[in-house]
Amino acid sequence: MPMPAEQIEALIKEAIPDASVEMEALVDDNDHWLARVTSAEFAGKNRVQQHKMVFAALGDRMGGELHALQLHTSAPK
Repeated sequence: MPMPAEQIEALIKEAIPDASVEMEALVDDNDHWLARVTSAEFAGKNRVQQHKMVFAALGDRMGGELHALQLHTSAPK
């Protein structure tokens, strides 16, 4: 079952409360998303560490409910 953008955003914000999350559909199927996530919690962390934080927020939904998620992460400038 596909996962809507609002649910993905809510899960990320639950785990990373200060996150700014912008979702973009890559395909119109609620299954392929691009998420742009900005958080002060990413400061000092490399890209892999940042992505792991987001994937941890999504838990076991990745590869199940959520088929594909492209991530762009950054700390605020």
